[in-house]
Amino acid sequence: MNRSEINHIIQTSRRFIEQFGYILPPFADWSPQEMARRVRNDAPAIRRTRLGWDITDYGEGRFADFGLFLFTVRNGWLKDLQNGRGMLYAEKIMISRKDQLSPMHRHALKAEDIINRGGGTLVLELFMSRPDGSIDDQAEVCVPTDGVLRKMPAGSHLKLAPGESVTLMPGVWHAFWGEGGDVLIGEVSTVNDDLTDNIFREAIGRFSTIEEDEDPLHLLVSDYDAWLDA
Repeated sequence: MNRSEINHIIQTSRRFIEQFGYILPPFADWSPQEMARRVRNDAPAIRRTRLGWDITDYGEGRFADFGLFLFTVRNGWLKDLQNGRGMLYAEKIMISRKDQLSPMHRHALKAEDIINRGGGTLVLELFMSRPDGSIDDQAEVCVPTDGVLRKMPAGSHLKLAPGESVTLMPGVWHAFWGEGGDVLIGEVSTVNDDLTDNIFREAIGRFSTIEEDEDPLHLLVSDYDAWLDA
């Protein structure tokens, strides 16, 4: 992806988010220079827990069809999750554009609530896992949706209207997209580790390769190591 495209997505996505009354935290406004200064001083946890802007085309170069916008608002520590006490939770706000696929994947550790916060219908394709972690294309899918247990055949499409949600436990395979319009998605989960806890069905990457055709408006979480160490 070109940096100019990423800057444009940040601007348009922020306007979309604010239409639904969701306000991003103050560090969303920080320039790359301010982020570097604050991370060195009073905000090192932003880098360590990878809070902030996250735009991915999964390394495929076709964001409009195959991608996702995310902003990590809060995130705990993996060591706390392993110890069973402390900050064990995370929160994201995301946008899935109309017919834009977020590809089939599962998590080994993370449990998550996926919430339609507004816009179109959120569609999820769901499978359970076999004991070896691979997709079970025969097993019945069982997932809680707002306190109600839903059972459906493998590969079913679960449709969530605004206000509805689904809980996905570790091992549940899922892909999703917006239907009828762009969708604002909330995610409330256990600690999020995007570096190691995304297992994709296909051999794809989690983050984008960026061509620097202009200066960044804001750093992405995938920029932190390269830009903040420079």
